[in-house]
Amino acid sequence: MTPVETAANHWEGRVLRLIRDRENHVFEMVTPQGRAALRLHRPGYQSPVAIRSELWWCAELARAGLPIPAPLPAHDGRLLVALPGGLHASAIRWLEGEALGEAARPFTQPLPKVLDLYHALGALLARVHRATDALTLPEGFTRPRWDRAGLVGDQPLWGRFWEHPSAGPDQRATLIRARDALRERLAGETGLIHADVLRENVLVNDRSVSLIDFDDSGYGFRLYDLGTSLVQTVLHPEHPQLRDALMQGYGTTDTSMVEAFMLARTLASVGWTMPRLAPDDPIHRSHLQRAVICAERVLNRA
Repeated sequence: MTPVETAANHWEGRVLRLIRDRENHVFEMVTPQGRAALRLHRPGYQSPVAIRSELWWCAELARAGLPIPAPLPAHDGRLLVALPGGLHASAIRWLEGEALGEAARPFTQPLPKVLDLYHALGALLARVHRATDALTLPEGFTRPRWDRAGLVGDQPLWGRFWEHPSAGPDQRATLIRARDALRERLAGETGLIHADVLRENVLVNDRSVSLIDFDDSGYGFRLYDLGTSLVQTVLHPEHPQLRDALMQGYGTTDTSMVEAFMLARTLASVGWTMPRLAPDDPIHRSHLQRAVICAERVLNRA
């Protein structure tokens, strides 16, 4: 029996298909309780305590009425199941909807509709942050920290991006200049954040949106959630309109700080590629180019 079949048995489920293979292996699954997303967590990425903390937070947000997928207990009541070989599995209830988009691909819907969705996304992020602030975290709750050290410290969460082996001397110099500038500039309200609001993690139902994949969630600057929402469109001509719609929905006018956090995410993404992608993967080059363009744009505007 494969690990995914073993995991599905804990929910009395049947796996239909692989949905995603990034930090976790995510599968669509049918169970007696309905459809679900079954996650096999990558060993060494998040600890069992951190995963349980994520599941608790999502359960509380869903209980508060937010469009967030609630965890689905296994047949014995556990939210996180240990599997042979050090793997852990969890399941979350299925949310209907189509992804807002995919990286490097143009939107398929008219721009006015997309702007409405970005406004709705900003409003949803504000609701998530407000609802989170009303919670009392349980003892032992732990998540990664997307603070200044986690983003641009000496040992960032996703790696020392300025040491990317594919970066040329000029690119490396720009990455270091951006890192040093952000160490001085990043500021604002902090708390628990999603930290990975990419288009594929935003589901659309007509004019409403929901938010999935809290695997990278943690403590950090609240506006980092807006920065991650914009990182995939920073090179698109409609970027300023999308940024403004998102910010209006969220309720902030601090454009310079939102774009500083967008830059922080482009830098983090360069670090993310280093241990995960083959050396000849073209994403290395595209992420470096995006980070350099974003750095020059943001820093020159300061």
